Amino acid sequence: MLELVNIRKVYKTENFEQVALDGVNIAFRKSEFVSILGPSGSGKTTCLNIIGGLDRYTSGDLKINGRSSTSFKAEDWDAYRNNTVGFIFQNYNLISHLPVIDNVEMGMTLSGVNSTERRNRAKEVLIKVGLEAHLYKKPNQLSGGQMQRVAIARALANNPEIILADEPTGALDTETSVQIMELIKEIAREKLVIMVTHNPELAEEYSDRIIQFSDGRIKNDSNPYEEIERSNDYQLKRTSMSFLTALKSSGRNVITKKWRTGLTAFASSVGIIGVALVLALSNGFSEKISEYESQMLSGYPITINNGKVNSIPTQPVLVDSEEDKAYSNKESIIAYNAKEESSRQKIHENVFSFEYIDYVNGIDKEYINGISTTRSVSLPILKTEDNVATKLNMNNVSFTTYPVSDHDSDSTAYLEKNFDLLEGSFPSKETDLLLVVDEYNRIEETTLKELGFSRKEISLKDVIGTEYKLLPNDLYYIKSGDTFAVNGNPVDLSNLYKNEKGKTLKISGVIRLKEDAAVSKLPSGIVYSDQLSQDFIAKAQESEIVKVQESVDYNVLTGELLSEETGSNQTTKDNMLSMLGASSIPTSISIYPMNLDAKDSIKSYLDKWNDKVSEDKKIEYSDMASMMTSMIGSIVDMISYVLIAFASISLVVSMIMIGIIVYVSVLERTKEIGILRALGARTKDISRLFNAETFIIGAASGIIGVGITYLLTIPINKIIYHLTDFDNVAHLNPLHAGILIALSIVLTLIGGFLPSKMAAKKDPVTALRSE
Repeated sequence: MLELVNIRKVYKTENFEQVALDGVNIAFRKSEFVSILGPSGSGKTTCLNIIGGLDRYTSGDLKINGRSSTSFKAEDWDAYRNNTVGFIFQNYNLISHLPVIDNVEMGMTLSGVNSTERRNRAKEVLIKVGLEAHLYKKPNQLSGGQMQRVAIARALANNPEIILADEPTGALDTETSVQIMELIKEIAREKLVIMVTHNPELAEEYSDRIIQFSDGRIKNDSNPYEEIERSNDYQLKRTSMSFLTALKSSGRNVITKKWRTGLTAFASSVGIIGVALVLALSNGFSEKISEYESQMLSGYPITINNGKVNSIPTQPVLVDSEEDKAYSNKESIIAYNAKEESSRQKIHENVFSFEYIDYVNGIDKEYINGISTTRSVSLPILKTEDNVATKLNMNNVSFTTYPVSDHDSDSTAYLEKNFDLLEGSFPSKETDLLLVVDEYNRIEETTLKELGFSRKEISLKDVIGTEYKLLPNDLYYIKSGDTFAVNGNPVDLSNLYKNEKGKTLKISGVIRLKEDAAVSKLPSGIVYSDQLSQDFIAKAQESEIVKVQESVDYNVLTGELLSEETGSNQTTKDNMLSMLGASSIPTSISIYPMNLDAKDSIKSYLDKWNDKVSEDKKIEYSDMASMMTSMIGSIVDMISYVLIAFASISLVVSMIMIGIIVYVSVLERTKEIGILRALGARTKDISRLFNAETFIIGAASGIIGVGITYLLTIPINKIIYHLTDFDNVAHLNPLHAGILIALSIVLTLIGGFLPSKMAAKKDPVTALRSE
C-alpha cells in the first residue's frame, strides 16, 4: 500500500549540501509492524517524516496505494496526513491548553466529522487505550505513559491506514514502555505501523520487520516486500478547520493566559474609549442642538425680503492673478466695476408680486404660528406732550406689525401664546397698540422719550391708554408750488392732532415674552396690526401727494432729483411711493412656524414656487435658526473630527501592540502549529487559528472600551450638568457602539495579519522540534 521509489533528500545551506536519503527504495504491506533502526544521522527520522508527509523528498516518488505523489500540492499533503497517517511522537506533542478528549478529537475536527460522532469516536479510542477516567483532564495532569496513550488514541481516532511512531518509548520507563509497545503491536494487526527506534531489543521483540539505515541508505531489510499491488484509486478528503473551531481553540488558549489577554485588551481599548467618548459627546451635543432648534429656535421666523439678497453666503473669491489677490504687495491702485463685483458675489433680487403675496398667504394655517409683514410706509403719527403735538420720529421708535396667526379669525393668537400681558389687554381693534418690553421690563431710553415718557421709570398703568393720532396724507401734507410740505407748524401740530379726520391710536397693553416661549424677533417698542397700515395705504394711494409723485421724477418733499438705482444715500421713485403709502406690497415677510416639522413643511411649500418660475422670478428666503444650528453643528463636527483624529492615534498604537502580542503568541505556540500541521491542518487553517485569537482580543477590546465609555458617561454627565445645566449630554449611540466594536476587531485582525501569516509558513518539522 505504501512504496518509496528511489527517494533522495538533500538539505542545502548556501554552498553546502547534506544528503539525508540517497536512493531509498522500500515497499510496505497493508498491515505489519516495521521498525527502522540506525545510528543518529542515518536518515531514519527523515524517512519517517517523508512517509508522513511532513517533509518533502528532493527526487523520487512516494506512492500511496499505487498513486504517485509527485503531483501533490500542499493541500494534498495536508489531506494525506489527516486521512492516511497517524503520528505517535516521542514527546507526545499534545496541545497543553486542550483537555484530553479535545486533543483526540482535533484530527477528526479537521476532517469535518460532526461533533456527536467526533465525541463518540474519541471516547471509544480513549477507552481502548485505558484512559476512560481521564477524558477531561489537561495533559499536564497525566503521567508520561498516560500522555503517550493519549497520543496513540489521537493517532487512531481518525482511523488512518498508517501509524508512524517516532521513538514512542524514548521518554518512558521500562514498565510503561512494555505497555505502550504491546498496545502498538495490537494496532499493527490491522494497520501498517512504522516505528523509528534506537532500541534493537524492542525492535526484535515486537516488530514483524526490521529495516536498518546507514548514511541515508537501507543497509538491511529483514522481511522485504516484493509483491507490490498497482492501483490508482487512492482518494484524498480535503481538510478544513472552520472559523468556529479555530475560535474555540484560540479561546481556550486565551483563557490560559487570561491576565495577559485582559491587560492587552484593556490597553488596546484606550483608543476605542477615546473615540467613543468623543462620539458620545458629539452625539449628545448634536441632539441638544436639534432639541434647542426644535424648542427654542423654531420660533425664529422664515424671513423673505423684497429686494436684493445674497443668494449664497459670502465666500472667498478664487483668483489667478496678482491683481485680484487680497492684501497683495502690488504698489498701485486698481479700479473695479461695482456691477461686476456684485455679480461675482452672486446677489439675487427678490421681486414681490401680488401673485407671490397670495401664494404666501396660501400656506396651510396649521403650520403657522403667525405672519408678520414689514412695509416701508412712513406713517405720519402725532403725539402730544405738555399740550404740544409733534410727529413721532420713526427712526427712534421700533414700529412693527405683530404676527397674525390665523389671518382673519384670531389675530392675537400668536401674541397670547408667546407673550405675557403685564398690564391692559390684547388688541381688540386695528387701532390698538401694544408696548413690548424685554425680559427685565426695559425699553431703550430714546424710545420712551419719543413715545412721550420722559421719566426713567414709569408705572405700567400710566402707559395704558396713551393716545396718538395717525393722519391721512391729504391732511398731513399740503402742496406748496411744485413740492409738498407739512400742513402747519412742525414745532406744534396741535391743530392737526385735533382734526377729526385723524385716526386715534391707543396703547391697549404692555407685553413681555414668556419665560418658556420660543424665541421671538419682535423688538422692544410698539407693535400694531397690519390692517392699520393697509387701511392707511388704501387711502394714501388716492392722495394728491402720491399722484403727483407718480408723475414727476423728483422728490416731492425736497425737490431733489430721484435716482434710478438704489444706493446708501440715494432715493428712487419706488422708495418714495412706498414711503408715502402708494404700494401695498410689503418690503419683508416673516413667517413664524408652529414647530420644527411645520418649518420644514413651510420651506418645502416656498420651494415649490421657485420650481415653477424662471430664475429671475425666484424668491429666496432666509432661515436664521437653520443657519445658526448649521453653524454650531459644523463647529461641533469639526471639533469632533479633530478629537477623533487624535484619539485614532492610540488605535494605530493598539494595532501595532496587537501585532506584537500575536507574534509572541506565535512563538509560544510554535509547537502547537507543528502538531496541527502533523494532524493535517492547512496553512490557511493555522492562519485562521491566529486570526481567531486576534478576533477574540479585538472583540474583548471593543466590548471593554464601549463598556467603560458607558460607565464614564455617568460622571461626565454629572460634571456637564453642574457646569452648564445640560442634562444627559454624553450618551453613546448603540449603533456607534456596535461600529466601534467592529472597528476594534478589524484593526486587531489587521495588526495580527502578518504574525498569522508567519505562523502559517512555519515548517512543520521545525515547529515540532521547538520547545
